Amino acid sequence: MNAPLYNTEILRLAASVPFEARLEGAMASVEKRSPVCGSRVTVDVNMDDSGRIAALGLVVRACALGQASAALMEAHAVGRSVEELDVARDDLTAWLAGDRATPPDWPGLDLFAPALEHRGRHAAIRLAFEAVAEAASEARG
Repeated sequence: MNAPLYNTEILRLAASVPFEARLEGAMASVEKRSPVCGSRVTVDVNMDDSGRIAALGLVVRACALGQASAALMEAHAVGRSVEELDVARDDLTAWLAGDRATPPDWPGLDLFAPALEHRGRHAAIRLAFEAVAEAASEARG
């Protein structure tokens, strides 16, 4: 694979994420950290009465790949159910591990194809997806 790891779209997404967007009175908060690179994502969620994400807050301290992944999560999480978030997390994990041939059905994740061969970057890419899925599950109870 000869595509650059940090392409223009990944860098654009990384620059778009608000780094200090906490939710006051969040129903659940989860922090995830990558022991490999030290990237960290803190997620706050509120759920609606039907068990879907109503509001999302993020604090992101990550490399450009982790920031871009968090931006994709933030852009598409509201309205998603716990089950949808679990599937997105699991499909992303499987794709990065090489256990799935196609990118997950989540807008924009195909941008991370150049990172497939860089296993040390996978944890940062997964952080926001893991944290949001866990926080949504906790909030739902």
